[in-house]
Amino acid sequence: MDEQSLTVDGAEIAVCHRTGGAPNFVWLGGYRSDMDGTKAVELDRWCGEHAMACTRFDYSGHGRSGGDFRAGTISRWLGEALAVTENVCAPPLVLVGSSMGAWIALRMVAELNRGGVGDPIAGLLLLAPAPDFTSELHEPKLTGAQKRDLQEQGYFAEPTPYGPEPNIFMRDLFEDGRNNRVMTGPIDTHCPVRIIQGQADPDVPWQHAQRLFELLSKDDAVISYVKDGDHRLSRPQDIAMMLDAAGALAGKSGGQGGGQG
Repeated sequence: MDEQSLTVDGAEIAVCHRTGGAPNFVWLGGYRSDMDGTKAVELDRWCGEHAMACTRFDYSGHGRSGGDFRAGTISRWLGEALAVTENVCAPPLVLVGSSMGAWIALRMVAELNRGGVGDPIAGLLLLAPAPDFTSELHEPKLTGAQKRDLQEQGYFAEPTPYGPEPNIFMRDLFEDGRNNRVMTGPIDTHCPVRIIQGQADPDVPWQHAQRLFELLSKDDAVISYVKDGDHRLSRPQDIAMMLDAAGALAGKSGGQGGGQG
């Protein structure tokens, strides 16, 4: 495992890269999550077992990376993801995007895959995907106080069940999010797509994933629902499902082997 850092727009981006054969799996984490989470670590372990390359990294303001979290936007984190894949990874790539990471993955596809023979992205695995979450999932539910905070102080905070510190949402994140929307029409990824969504997810309704799936209807796309799955999808049976999907995208049968799901 090679641990390194990459400077992108003045921020030191922490990267963990496992060398191996193709494809190179790339982990794209969610909002305020990091590359040391259960799913990311299990994906890396599985890649090691199958002698495949795996790259994990933290966006600026997240985990081991430097930079100010409050300066983060979809455009900034997208730029960091593109820099990591350009400087560290060898194609073909399979992007594994969790929650917000699925949004980043879809934007990367728009930037890199044009439908040609040399397209670098060979597949997408999207877990509890939250593309366009600022405009689709958050803005319609903003309270009067939150709207006022966005206008007057540039951010609002709300409690989260995933840690002691509240989630901070910046005005710049919402404004930049509008410029990065992907669910405005048919999405052509030019590669296979696998989606896993929990139907008990309190953060991303399963209907949001279903709508994304329908926009991907022209591609080799498969969506799988976990009836009692939450947003994290980190239970053993959820991990097994993730690894089975990863195996399918890599052309390897039986993902984890012996797992549930």
